[in-house]
Amino acid sequence: MQVSTRVQRLLGQFQQTSLCQYQLQLRAFAAASGQLEAIRTLRESTSAPITDVKKALVEASWNVEEAYKALRKKGIAAASKKASRHAAEGLIGIALDGNAAAIVEVNSETDFATKTEQFQSMVQSVAAAALASEEAGSGRIESNALASCSTAQGSSVADAITDCAGTVRENIQLRRAHRLVCPSGVIASYLHASSAPGLGKMGALVALTDRKGALNAESASKVQELGSSIAMHIVATRPLSLDKKSVPAEALEAERKLFTEQAERSGKPANIIERMVAGRLHKFYEDNCLLEQRFVKDDSKKVSEVLKEAGKAVGADLEIQEFVRLQCGEGLDKEQSSFADDVAQALQQTG
Repeated sequence: MQVSTRVQRLLGQFQQTSLCQYQLQLRAFAAASGQLEAIRTLRESTSAPITDVKKALVEASWNVEEAYKALRKKGIAAASKKASRHAAEGLIGIALDGNAAAIVEVNSETDFATKTEQFQSMVQSVAAAALASEEAGSGRIESNALASCSTAQGSSVADAITDCAGTVRENIQLRRAHRLVCPSGVIASYLHASSAPGLGKMGALVALTDRKGALNAESASKVQELGSSIAMHIVATRPLSLDKKSVPAEALEAERKLFTEQAERSGKPANIIERMVAGRLHKFYEDNCLLEQRFVKDDSKKVSEVLKEAGKAVGADLEIQEFVRLQCGEGLDKEQSSFADDVAQALQQTG
């Protein structure tokens, strides 16, 4: 009997010990699960490297909100340090909604950054914000004005760019933005070297209208197709203006002066020089005015002729109301670096 009682006592103690250990294990498992969930939540909301996320959580005693604030401060500080670094890469973003569209250019330091989901998503958000930035009207949107606009995610454009800069660890700059509105026509777009929907390295928007104002759904669809082809043409040929009348006066005067100086060096008489200059100006118009250019899909016709034929086919009198073309990094001197340097920088960014 004494042996049996002792055994029971020992069994009871063992059960109690096992239960305590089991409870401790459950608590440890729950804590670990909570930590993993905190890491996942913070990682998804910030896109910061996993090591930075865990470090911020540990320092904040696993308080997700406090860790988020710490990571954001770190990202802003990192972006500020990089703000002076050269940024000539990046992406063109386009957003369309019915008879309105917007096109933006956002620059980064390297092409590696443009391939990240964070950068691409940010550029798409900036383009959408540009589209919603004004209730009506076409024209250039100043970068400072757009920076204060809200994105669909609730943050400002400036904050979205800063957050992305902290994540990809590069200088990111909003360079240009333009909006087109065409209430009585259609707006078409084209993106070259597209890496994701609405993104590319070069892009164009073109607004087409019918002088008769009689576009129906069927004809508008066909005009939209034509517009996409013309937008592709614009990307390929870089027209300076729509037609001869819209060539900037300073650009025309500069060309006229150059052609005159070249002709005078030939030693020809004044009347011959005048004809030579006129001929070269005619060639200048053909090369730089959209309606005078040879259509890239059929160089036997000018764009104006293609537009007229397409309008006749759908019973419309088509005209190009406006167009805009952006090329990423255009006019910016790109810093030269070796492929090895680029790879090393990309590896550092993912570390």
